[in-house]
Amino acid sequence: MYKLPDDFYFGGATAAYQCEGATTEDGKGDVIWDTYLKNQGRFNPDPACDFYHRYPEDLKLCHDFGINAIRISISWARIFPDGFGKIEQRGVDYYHKLFAKCREEGVEPFVTLHHFDTPQCMQDIGGWLSGEMLDHFVEFAKFCFEEFGSEVKYWITINEPTSMSSQQYIGGTFPPGIKYDFHKCFQAEYNMNLVHARIVEIFKKGGYEGKIGIVHALQTVYPITNAEEDEHAALLQDALDNSFYLDGTLLGKYSHEVLSLVREIIEKNGQEMIEIKAEDERLLEKAAQEMDFVGMNYYFSKFMRGYEGKSETFHNGTGEKGSSVSRLQGVGEEVHRKDIPSTDWDWPIYPKGMFDQLSRIKNHYKWDKE
Repeated sequence: MYKLPDDFYFGGATAAYQCEGATTEDGKGDVIWDTYLKNQGRFNPDPACDFYHRYPEDLKLCHDFGINAIRISISWARIFPDGFGKIEQRGVDYYHKLFAKCREEGVEPFVTLHHFDTPQCMQDIGGWLSGEMLDHFVEFAKFCFEEFGSEVKYWITINEPTSMSSQQYIGGTFPPGIKYDFHKCFQAEYNMNLVHARIVEIFKKGGYEGKIGIVHALQTVYPITNAEEDEHAALLQDALDNSFYLDGTLLGKYSHEVLSLVREIIEKNGQEMIEIKAEDERLLEKAAQEMDFVGMNYYFSKFMRGYEGKSETFHNGTGEKGSSVSRLQGVGEEVHRKDIPSTDWDWPIYPKGMFDQLSRIKNHYKWDKE
């Protein structure tokens, strides 16, 4: 019988806004989803699964079911309701109690500093496009390392930056709900890579115990045929979804091939190419060498064919199979392969994509730490 190693973590994953509820309790500030969901009128973030109040029960269940690790995130707005400055002690106390309960139940916390829940006041000054917000995020990270460093062994700087930027500025399904602004999307990606590197540097210079990394959502991309236009569309989609982030966080610099693909996407949409600074790449390279682990969230793969038309997307968030559409100007069109089963959200169920992406990280990026 196969047996998992003794040091194997078998865990679950949550995010503060997805599970805590209590969005207006104990001085918590607004995040980008509060107004967005209120205006949408379909979903209510309260009480979610009420983790804010019921975490002792939930963590006891983890223990009882043999779950020895859990991904959780610290809500920036629960600590700094205004994004910076005044500290909300009730928020600080909550996370101390949460981490203590994790220890009591033998559940290792893997703690994310940003999991989609930018404080609204930070989005108001530009979000990931704002240098001021990046500075405040670095200060928030430093506070967390100092305050919770003795209780947390594993830190994640940002969860799924690719999901964040593309859904904010291309798909329009994350607030502020902008569509097809490829310049802003890649600028946000660039800035997230950079602030991640800054935080890694602070963690290492500070001599904090534990390990630090990042978690990417990586959708493996394949051409639907071996036709030249389909293969090129796959490369373009991969630059948008994967390689620009992987270059920035694992390689520590942007390859000529990837930058050429990024430029093509941006310029085919009549937008301005982002600026890549040499001093930024020096910081990225240092962080790539010092970072301890990379996490991969794999949901599905994509199959692409060439496309020369205007952008047209529809997000299937209701489970009406076959309704999703993704055709991006300057990139390509996603094709649904009928020989591959899919979820109700039209996500192809393709395990080989996970193996291929992990192999790429190990073989192409030479990443073999964890």
